[in-house]
Amino acid sequence: MNYRMIANIIGWLMIFESLFLAVPTITAAVYWESEFFVFLGTALFCLAAGLLITRKKPDSTVLYSREGFVIVSLSWIVLSLFGAVPFMLSGAIPSFVDALFEAVSGFSTTGSTIITDVEVMPKSILMWRSFTHWVGGMGVLVFIMAFLPLSGGQNMHIMKAESPGPSVGKLVPHVRTTAMLLYSIYFVLTFVMFITLLIGGMDVFEALNTAFATGGTGGMGLKNTSMGGYPAHIQIIITVFMVLFAVNFNSYFFIIHAKLREAFTTEVITFLGIAAVSSAVIAFNINGIYGNLSDSFRHSAFTVASIMSTTGFSTEDFNLWPELSRSLIVMLMFVGGCAGSTSGGIKISRILILFKSMGKELELLVHPKQVKKINIDGHPIEHEVVRSVNVYMVGYVLVFAVSMVILAFDNMDLITNFTAVASAINNVGPGLELAGPASNFSIFSDPVKLVLIFDMLAGRLELFPILLLFSPTTWKK
Repeated sequence: MNYRMIANIIGWLMIFESLFLAVPTITAAVYWESEFFVFLGTALFCLAAGLLITRKKPDSTVLYSREGFVIVSLSWIVLSLFGAVPFMLSGAIPSFVDALFEAVSGFSTTGSTIITDVEVMPKSILMWRSFTHWVGGMGVLVFIMAFLPLSGGQNMHIMKAESPGPSVGKLVPHVRTTAMLLYSIYFVLTFVMFITLLIGGMDVFEALNTAFATGGTGGMGLKNTSMGGYPAHIQIIITVFMVLFAVNFNSYFFIIHAKLREAFTTEVITFLGIAAVSSAVIAFNINGIYGNLSDSFRHSAFTVASIMSTTGFSTEDFNLWPELSRSLIVMLMFVGGCAGSTSGGIKISRILILFKSMGKELELLVHPKQVKKINIDGHPIEHEVVRSVNVYMVGYVLVFAVSMVILAFDNMDLITNFTAVASAINNVGPGLELAGPASNFSIFSDPVKLVLIFDMLAGRLELFPILLLFSPTTWKK
């Protein structure tokens, strides 16, 4: 285990976090808020600690998959711990557990909150909540790799450990260039959304926060009603961009290079198909509530895009919708978006592999001697990928089940507990009943919040990096 290299990268992470903290610091200065000193002090501490840690260079810069998983897990824990400090020191969230919950929810792009009234929060605090989404959306270590040549091609281990989806590939030969390309696409999409919202009538602060929260598919809003207080055309703009950010970013690379066949993969088409069909079904189901199909479809499309992209915004309290709509919403929480996007959930690619694996096994029951490989878009899926997906699902179910048992000690109802865990591990945000869009997660006890914090991190990092921290073999020399 290359401990010195692990420490070096975490040191660089703290330096970059000090730069991230400049955004709320500047916001506090613009609006003359006393939180300026809190954010500035935290940023300076992170900078000093980072410089001290990186002062001694590692003897070896070689990284293997084990180091990659450990680096990613520890980096996200450190990032969240220091990200929680401004919430506590400012007095906005005095409790350490609550502050950590808010920070992890932000960086993991979950969007669940313990704040009961966000509209009274200082603007710098609101900006930090939204900006943590944007930082965590594409991956903070992917961002760092775009600027630092960590260890040649071997830093692919870090990208694989942090990027969402069953497999990650390089768009171009060099990992650093791939990271820069991904973040360039991410930045451009965010900027286009920001400008579009400005044209739509939002002020600069609202547009910037909403673009950050949507880009990272996080969903921490500026109003207690989330997006319900904004006009219809703003809601439509957000709907479109939630879908765009839930698509595999590799697709945009191929579109730019006019490779449409590679861009519109089975995964992307399946994602868009599920979103369209679900929106239509829910629209007809809730039409009796709104009285006209136009409003019904707008609310249903927004909700479906929000849940599948795991953004977590809402225009209406869908907890009050008919059971068919509520059931579909819960199912979509698990589906999620595409691999290689900023969304959470199980991912369309994994679901496709699982269905194709099931079909293959059924055929083998009829023709035991048949030799057949799983193919998607004409490319064979390697056995290692299939095995990884199967193991992921086993781990997913186990973490989900254990979390449900622990949440039961709070004596909440089953739907609240189930959707709270589903929301956390899939990085969605709102659930149903007491964890619904009109409520928040302050109702849970501190031990339960810690479980949900673990679930949010495990969900964002796709389980394996976090779980490997608890494996003794990870730390053996």
